[in-house]
Amino acid sequence: MKKITFIGAGSLGFTRELVRDILTFPLLEDSLIHLMDIDPERLEFSFKAIQRIIELGKYPAQVRATLDRKEALEGADVVLCTILSGSTDVWRYDIEIPAKYGVDICVGDTRGPSGIFRFLRTAPAMTEIAKDMETICPDAVLLNYTNPMAMLCNYLQKTSSVTVTGLCHSVQGTAQMLAEWIGAPYNEIDYTCAGINHQAWYLDFKWKGKDAYPLIKKALKKPEILAAEPVRNEMFKAFDYYVTESSGHNSEYNPWFRKRKDLIEKYCIHGTNWNPGEHAYILKEYQKNEATWKDEAKSWFAKDGPIELERGEEYAAWIINALAGGDPFKFNGNVQNKGYITNLPDNVCVEVPVYVDRSGFYPLSVGALPPSCVMLTGTSSRIEENAVLACITGDAKLIYQAIAHDPLTSAVLSLEEIRDMTREMFKKNEAYLPQFKEIDI
Repeated sequence: MKKITFIGAGSLGFTRELVRDILTFPLLEDSLIHLMDIDPERLEFSFKAIQRIIELGKYPAQVRATLDRKEALEGADVVLCTILSGSTDVWRYDIEIPAKYGVDICVGDTRGPSGIFRFLRTAPAMTEIAKDMETICPDAVLLNYTNPMAMLCNYLQKTSSVTVTGLCHSVQGTAQMLAEWIGAPYNEIDYTCAGINHQAWYLDFKWKGKDAYPLIKKALKKPEILAAEPVRNEMFKAFDYYVTESSGHNSEYNPWFRKRKDLIEKYCIHGTNWNPGEHAYILKEYQKNEATWKDEAKSWFAKDGPIELERGEEYAAWIINALAGGDPFKFNGNVQNKGYITNLPDNVCVEVPVYVDRSGFYPLSVGALPPSCVMLTGTSSRIEENAVLACITGDAKLIYQAIAHDPLTSAVLSLEEIRDMTREMFKKNEAYLPQFKEIDI
């Protein structure tokens, strides 16, 4: 029996879907699923949901729930992390303070001033999890789903002995979208995707072994496809390689789409795919979820007919199966750069193809990113590295310097304005940032 622990199990959708996927593998169907969260009510809903999945699937698995992290980690083989540090009453200011200064944010969970402060608040909790794992289950693997992915993984890879990789569905999600655009069955698509989380590029994209990029360019001539992803399609036309993650996310990571109201109107409002770029989109979604999650959970239990038990496309279950001795699996993971991308710095966190089998993880070298891609990705990577070093050393000025180089922020604000904004964000978050003893920027 494998023991699989969920930290942040109150993330109901993630927990249900990941457990559903895990139990579809014969090697994992008798797993012990141990759920841990700090919210007893959410934890109870997750516990009952997993019980129902086990019963409907007639699996020989077991599920336990606890508020005690150390109890959950005892004997764990794999730990999945899906935590969120603070409610919207805490992280709403990641979006509202930059907006006050003219920096318009859609999501704010990955990079830029919003992503950096989310990272700084989350790092202490991740440190506690990693320290407990080092003591209680030192051989366990940590699969992280918490954002900001690259900074948190980079931080843990520098400060902990725990084996950790970060998982994001934007790679396979975008590949499925592109396959649909060109009319290709997804199982006939092969690709090489590399860069950093939410800013990785399809260095090749093939259908039945042939370059499918000409077909993608042809598809973009259709008005409905061109309108689906206004930001990413414009980036593709400029740089010749398609980038992962939604237009709303990507609109924050560069200087081209959110620095003026007319550009926001043109590129960030009318896209027809998920999250084209509306201001504070995810904040509004989370605020809505905080008010309605109990109703959603109850409706899931009240559904007529069977609950969907077919395996989805998240990487975690396939990885755990491979670690347990099942078929090796290739996925895109967040790992420390050891020459895997030759024109990004060593030891930053990169998102590259990784093979996993029962003996561990084997990242693949992809060489250099194309010049048109590495200029943007290299800037983002170095900013994230600066923020991680600031978190480790407690040097607040490094945070100011990182935000000063953020493409969107620097397109809108002066250095003095960025300093004022950063000070205000430190002030609002000081209770959550024990790693900074003084703020001198």
